[in-house]
Amino acid sequence: MNGRLLTRGRWPEFSELKEVLGDPRTKREGVFPVDWRERIARAGELLQEFYRGRHRGALARERRQEDDLFMLLVFSEMMGIENPSSYYTLELLPLLYEGFHEWHIRMGMDHSPLEHFRCC
Repeated sequence: MNGRLLTRGRWPEFSELKEVLGDPRTKREGVFPVDWRERIARAGELLQEFYRGRHRGALARERRQEDDLFMLLVFSEMMGIENPSSYYTLELLPLLYEGFHEWHIRMGMDHSPLEHFRCC
């Protein structure tokens, strides 16, 4: 099991849980018995994946929206919008030029909104 047990939209079968958590009744030759702390840690990882998996899409969408707002703040002066923090965002321009094309397409602009910066 690779930690993606509960993200399939269904409850796991007992055999899947037993595979992740280990079966306390069986002793395997040449393998030390699993410590109870390891079992609790594995169960914690399983529950953590269960609760995070349901909200992963919403969190990714929120992250994208924050990134879009950040790009707007950095490139706002070039588009004619007053930006009080332009002195500080000037240092970020070279770092954000790589993602500029994806950003303006995502914002619904077919071509670059900047006259002196053509990306497509």
